[in-house]
Amino acid sequence: MMFENIRKIICDQLEIDEDKVTLETTFEELGADSLDLFQVIVEIEEAYDVQLEDAEKIKTVKDAVDYVNEKLAAK
Repeated sequence: MMFENIRKIICDQLEIDEDKVTLETTFEELGADSLDLFQVIVEIEEAYDVQLEDAEKIKTVKDAVDYVNEKLAAK
């Protein structure tokens, strides 16, 4: 469920098809630059009411999913 929600955010922000995004997909593979990644992170933060302080550590979609799960578990 978390993956599907985050994938939708990524696809909406980067204007790409959902079938191009897996857990192993890197943001670099998606053609995301630093501004794109920032926009994705802002949307994820708003959707889940979390703060992603270590955004530079998020390289793959799985990194984003794991980080949000970690933040939510700590609440």
